[in-house]
Amino acid sequence: MEYRKLGSSDLELSAITYGAFAIGGNMWGGNEQQDSIQSVHASLDHGVTTIDTAPFYGFGLSEELIGAAIKGKDRSKIQLLTKFGLVWDGSNDRQGEYFFDAEENGKKIPVYKYAAKESIIAEVEHSLKRLGTDYIDLLQIHWPDATTPISETMEAMEILIQSGKIKAAGVCNYETSQVKEAQQRIKLASNQVSYSMLNRGIETELLPYALENNLGIIAYSPLERGLLTGKYFQQDKLKDNDHRNGYFGQFDAGKVKTLLGKLTPMAEEKQVSLAQLVLRWTTLQPGITIVLAGARNAEQAIANAKSIHVNLTTAELTTINEALAQAL
Repeated sequence: MEYRKLGSSDLELSAITYGAFAIGGNMWGGNEQQDSIQSVHASLDHGVTTIDTAPFYGFGLSEELIGAAIKGKDRSKIQLLTKFGLVWDGSNDRQGEYFFDAEENGKKIPVYKYAAKESIIAEVEHSLKRLGTDYIDLLQIHWPDATTPISETMEAMEILIQSGKIKAAGVCNYETSQVKEAQQRIKLASNQVSYSMLNRGIETELLPYALENNLGIIAYSPLERGLLTGKYFQQDKLKDNDHRNGYFGQFDAGKVKTLLGKLTPMAEEKQVSLAQLVLRWTTLQPGITIVLAGARNAEQAIANAKSIHVNLTTAELTTINEALAQAL
C-alpha cells in the first residue's frame, strides 16, 4: 500500500481508502452486516488503514459496523474519517436546508443540511459512540449548508480540535470559493469531492488551488458507484431500491461502454480487473491524495487494496488519457 500525507495535517492515510457508504445499506438495496464487517477486516489485512464513513450512511449503521469491525484492533494504526451536517427528520426539528428524501423500510425520510455549531458538537458525540473511539482523525462537513455561516461551522471544528475530539478538519463538496472562505477561519486538511474518469470538473479550478495551497483532495465515486467496473453492462442487475437505477442515467451508456472497451485490452494484459485499472489511474492523477473505494464483501475489499500494485507507466497513462478523450 502507499501512504500519503493529507494536506498540511499530520495524518498519513492509505492511498486506497475504504469507503463505507454502501455498507450503510440505505440507498444501496440493503446489505449483509457480517459481509460488511469482513470487508473491513480484509481491507485492514491488505494495508488499507483509512476508513471513510458518515452518520447518514444507514442512519448510523455504517458507523456502528465500522466500530464493530475495529473493536480490539490497534486504534493508532487506523485512521477514521467521518462527517457531519446531514440530519434526518426527527433529529433536528427540520432546521437547516432541505436536501432530499431518503428511504428506509419503505418510508420516506427528509434529510437536511445543517451545520450549526451546537448541532455539530452533538453529532460528533454520537459518532464517537457508534465508532467506539474517543477521537476522530478527520472530521468533514458532508455538504455545504446555506443556512449556517461557514465561519460558525469552522469555529465548531476549531473547538473540537482543541478538545482533542478530532485531529484535523476537512470539508466535502465545497467549491473553491467556499474553501477559501473556510480557510480564513481554520487550516483545512482536505476537500472530499466526486472525481472519476467520467467526472473531471475539479481539474479546472479546485485541483490547481489544492496543489498551490497544500490542500488534500479525497476523491469519492472513482468507479462511479460501480459503473466503471463494466459489470452492470453484463448480467448484474440492481435492486429496485438501489439509488444507482437513477444515478447511472446521467451518463451516456454508449460512450461509457466504448471507453471500457478501449481500456479492457490493457487490463487483460496486466491481468487486473477494469476496476483495479481505473482505481490506480485515479490515484496517479495530479493533486489527488487518496481515493475512496467501497466494498460490500471481503473479495471486493481485497481487489480494491491490490489495485495499488497495478504498474502504469507514463506512456500507459498517456494511452488511457487518449482513450478518455476519444471515447468521451
